[in-house]
Formats: sequence, C-alpha cells, structure tokens
Amino acid sequence: MERLLKLLEENARLSVEDLATMLNCTPQQVAEQMDAYAQQGIIRGYRAMIDWETVRPDKVQAVIELRVRPKKSHGFDEIAMAISQFKEVQSVLLMSGGYDLQLVIAGHSFQEIALFVAKRLSPMDDVLSTATHFVLRTYKKDGVMYAEEEQDERELATL
Repeated sequence: MERLLKLLEENARLSVEDLATMLNCTPQQVAEQMDAYAQQGIIRGYRAMIDWETVRPDKVQAVIELRVRPKKSHGFDEIAMAISQFKEVQSVLLMSGGYDLQLVIAGHSFQEIALFVAKRLSPMDDVLSTATHFVLRTYKKDGVMYAEEEQDERELATL
C-alpha cells in the first residue's frame, strides 16, 4: 500500500472512494490502511500547502543553522526538542556537515526573527553558534512549484 501514501502525499483531498478506485481495492481497505498508518505515526497529518508570500507579504521566513553541544546521554535530542517547543519554529532538522541543527523560523519582520535568535536561541546553554539566512523568495517547496515562470520582456517584444 505504499502507493496509497504516494497518492495522499500528492493530493490529500482525494476521497477514500477515489483512492480505492485508483488502488483497485475497497474503500474499507483504504480507510483501515490509513488508520493503521496514522496509528503507526507514518501519516502525521493532512495539510494544504499555502503560498504565504502571496497571501501575506509581511510574513518572513528564515533558515537558521545552529551548532550545539550534544548531551552525553541524549545526544542532540534534548536541545532539538527544547527548540521545537518555540511557536516561531516551523521545523528542526538534525544535519551532517558544518552545523548540527537546521531550523525554519517564521515571523512578521526581519527584526522579529533577529530578536528571536538574539534573545531566545543564542542564550541557550547548549547553543554554540547561529547563522541566519532570510528566505527572499520560494520557487519550489516540498515538490510543489511556487513561482510561475515569468516571460522575459525581450521575448514578448519579438512576437
């Protein structure tokens, strides 16, 4: 039933009946499998992907790289879970390479995010350093194109 997961990932609004038809099984089988996936933590929720840059141009996102000191008994989990509790934090990822954690933060202004980093993240005991990168434009996110292809005015002049 991995195909069920792919179909839901592409369009979570498909009805159980439509999914059953596409998978050549009964709606009851689909519903039972979806419930099982939810209980196993495989399906974490159903969401619409919103282009917030279009809806609210005052919304600002930043990607923050953190170097942290892991705990001997819990590794990075303890600090990652603590940071995850902040309402501004949209995602926390453990990374390999030049830094340990990658955060995606949302706010209403560049200053709001800068203050969050300065007053709430940086003072945490296990945070060694931060690097903040502001998102200027989203072209593609989670496999979905956000930016429409713009025609070059020079191309239009030749038509």
